[in-house]
This record gives sequence, C-alpha cells and structure tokens, in this order.
Amino acid sequence: MKITFLGATRTVTGSNFLVEGAGKKFLVDCGMWQGKAEIEEENTEEFEFNPKEIDFVLLTHAHIDHSGRIPKLYKEGFRNKVYAHKATCDLCALMLPDSGHIQEMEVEWKNKKRIRKGEEPLPPLYTAEEAARSLEIFEEVKYDEIIEITPEIHVRFNDAGHMLGSSIIEVWVKEGDKETKTVFTGDIGNNDIPLLNSPTMIESTDYLVMESTYGSRLHIRNDEKAKIFLDVVSETLDNGGTVVIPSFAVGRTQEILYEINKLKDECSDDEDFKRKYKTLMKAPVYVDSPLAISATEVFRENTELFDEETQEEIMRGDNPLEFPGLKFTRTADESKELNEDTTPSIIISASGMCEVGRIKHHLKHNLWNPKSTILFVGYQAPGTLGYNIVNGAKTVKIFGEEIAVNARVEYIEGYSGHADQEWLMNFIYSFITKPKHIFLVHGEPESQDVLKEKIESEIGIPVTTPEFGETYKLEEQIEMVNKLERKVTKTLRNEILERLDKLKEEIKDMDIYVRQDVNDSNLKDADIFRINEKIKDLEKQIVNVIEG
Repeated sequence: MKITFLGATRTVTGSNFLVEGAGKKFLVDCGMWQGKAEIEEENTEEFEFNPKEIDFVLLTHAHIDHSGRIPKLYKEGFRNKVYAHKATCDLCALMLPDSGHIQEMEVEWKNKKRIRKGEEPLPPLYTAEEAARSLEIFEEVKYDEIIEITPEIHVRFNDAGHMLGSSIIEVWVKEGDKETKTVFTGDIGNNDIPLLNSPTMIESTDYLVMESTYGSRLHIRNDEKAKIFLDVVSETLDNGGTVVIPSFAVGRTQEILYEINKLKDECSDDEDFKRKYKTLMKAPVYVDSPLAISATEVFRENTELFDEETQEEIMRGDNPLEFPGLKFTRTADESKELNEDTTPSIIISASGMCEVGRIKHHLKHNLWNPKSTILFVGYQAPGTLGYNIVNGAKTVKIFGEEIAVNARVEYIEGYSGHADQEWLMNFIYSFITKPKHIFLVHGEPESQDVLKEKIESEIGIPVTTPEFGETYKLEEQIEMVNKLERKVTKTLRNEILERLDKLKEEIKDMDIYVRQDVNDSNLKDADIFRINEKIKDLEKQIVNVIEG
C-alpha cells in the first residue's frame, strides 16, 4: 500500500492524498489551494494522476480546501463514487456550485485584462453548472458503519467534530494475507465547539495521517472567548459603530449565532454583564451571505448531529440558531442597504479570509471608521486580505481602492474549528493500539515541526512531515519510494518578471482611479493633497529601484 501526498503538505490548504492498494487507486479529499494568488494558480494545473483511473474518492468534509476540486475531477473524466457523510453531501450541494460561481466571476475579471492585452480568454476552473453536475456521483454514508468498497477495501466514517458532517475515516486495505489500517483525520474539531459533538476517539490503527493546523498553539477556552466577544461587541455598539465579522459561511457563522443566543443564560446576576447584554440584544444582527443562510438551513435539518446539550435545548423549544433581532439578507440590494444604514449593528458576512464575497464591501465601508470593529473569529492564511488586516496593515487595497485601516481590529482565536496542540496530542493518546507511524499534514511548517518534536519526545512514535509529491510505501519501516516534481517551478527571475507585468496592470488601474478622483469637483483639498503625497512616494520608490 502506498500514499502520495499531493496537497496540504507544509501548508493548510489543497488537501489531496492518492492511495494505491489492493489493485485500486483512490483519493482522500480533493481540495482547492487557497491563499496567495500564486498558490491559487496551482488549482488550474493538471492533476498528478489521470482522473479516469481513480476508482473512488473518500471526502472528509465539505470545506472547499478539502472538496473544491471535485468538480474539476468530474470535468476531466472521473465518474466513480465520492463517499461522504449525508450532511457533507448536503453542504457540498451548496458550496460547490457557489465555488463554481466564484470561478466564473474571477475568470471574467482576469479575461478583461487578457483581452486588453490581446491574449486569449481563459475558461473557468469549472462553472456552477459543472459543479452541480458533479453532485450526481456523491454517495451518502452514515457514521459508525463499516462499508465494503471492494472485498479487499473497507472504510468507516466517524464524527470529527470539526463541522457538520465532518469525518475521521478509517480505511482497511487487504493485500494477500496482510491487512493494513490507515486513519485519515481530515480536520479534527476543537473539543468545545458549540452545537457539535466532540471528535470520535479511534481505538487502533497502523498508520495515522493527521492534521496539524494548531500543532504549536493552545486555544482560549470557551468561557473566555464568550466574555471577550461580548466586551468587544458591546463597546463598539456603545461607541455608535458597526461590528463586522468576516466568517466562514459554513460552521463558524452558525457557531457565532449559537454563541449570541447562549449569552443570555450566563452571568444573569452580574449588573455589568446585563448592561452589555442589553446593548447586544438591542442591536440588529445581520447574516449577509446567501451561502451562510442556506447552510444554516442545512444545520436546522440535521439537528440529530448536534451534541446532547443542544438537542435538549431544541426539545425545550429553544432553537440555538434563532433569536430576536436576527435578520438574513439574501439579495445584493439588501446587502448594500446595510452600508447605508447608520444604526449600530453586527454584520456577519463571508468569506472568512476576506478574499471574495460581500465581506469586501462591508470592509470598504467600515475599515476607515475608528468607531467600527472588524472582529476575526477564524484562521487567516498568509497572503489573504484577512491576514494582512489582522497583522497590522495600515492600508489595504479593496476593489482597486486604497483603504485606511482605522477601525478597531480584534481576533478571538478560541473560535477555531480545529483542535489545538493539547487535543491533537489527546487524540493520539486515545489510541489503545498506537499507530506505528504518523504523517502530519494540513499545517504550516512551524506548527508541524513543533508538534512532530512533541509527539516523538513524549509518545515515542516516529513522525514524517511529507513534502508535495512524496510517495511512501507503508511497511514496518516507512520508505519514500518516489517524489514528483512540481509541473511549474518558478525561479526568482521569473517571479520578478511576473511582478513587473502585474505592476504595469496595477499602474493602469491606478491611472483610471486617480484621474476619476482628481476630476471630481466634490473632492476636498485634503484628499487631493493625500493623493499627491502618495504619488510622490511611489515616484521615489520607482527611482530607488532603477538606481539600485
């Protein structure tokens, strides 16, 4: 049996593992690369395998960095089954066509520039329609049932507690007289995520392929994050500002709604709490994301997957995803009206890393305002707009316009859907029969290196952090038997030339916007002065590059 690591290697996106055993080739996840533009370009590259030769896919959960290239796989000839939990199938029915729509919109923008340069237009990675068609090959499975894929290959999906329908997958492969068991964790849930059950503990395995997103860090515990959330929100609302929460449409949005609903049951005798809570409850809470709204409906339809406490609340008639003041904005016009309303409010909008979607409009209208707060509640990948804001950028570019970051910026880490170092270690400790070898995936190098050292020193299990394209044969002694080279290897010289081309386009865009501003008779003298100073700074930088 062999595993080739084709994504989520020394990084947190693009989960994709090719497994070969018992005469079959199958994938565990087929996710998109997300983050910097050059990383996302990897999505358009050819697969390192022939899609028509893949016998089946095991999908751990619906997040796009795990599922997002399945429509591309389908588009290129794959017609066998994708096995996933029912809730994952339900969410993919929303998320994959939405991803296809984003691909169409992004390529349309790119093609406008290509056509201006006399270049051929590019097709989208896949369309919303192609994504919808790919759903035909999804096969629903239940938790805790062993499924026979072939007489030699059996699998079992277990609740991973990361998002609705997320799964830790056990895979048994029999070759001759030898049976090998491998566990793929997908993303392991933070142990105290509201709504969801804790991750399933697995009794035994030969090999473990485990995520490591927070392998070097510990989360704030649940009671602390609720207090921080209330403090930040109430202070902003008291100030007359708006709280903008960039949130992942599926999972995090529903968790925040639950958190707001639950706050009313806590600290009822604390006068300061009651004042802050009253402030919160008077403010309208908008969920401004069609995908998040639809996903919330999927959560409501799958309440049997909620933890015991939440199910008891629902039986008493207290739906944790409903409360007074909650409003859903479906249309673009309704979304635009939010930024014209000066009433202090809370706006929850996707995407969580601020790369696409309505959140960019809300940032454009609130980042400059010192009364407002941008409240981050999820992981921000390097290179994304969200990452830049969280890490102290003074200005950011949104829709070609430079926006000053004057708003309060907060990041509550405890909302992560991923297990922290403590619970990753506990997951390994929970095995009655420990794995012979662990492969760490889905983590930045620092997180992986810290966790690897901790596992090896405290538990004594050897750990590998595979690089892209490495193939390992699963024997008593793990052996790397092959390494694929990236199809596109960018040299520093090529990168400089690409940056120059990009800079030319950005200067063209700047010329258009600056001329529009300068010719605007309503523009204040102070704004004209600011534009002039920025152009002088740019001139100096260009001269420095030339002289250097």
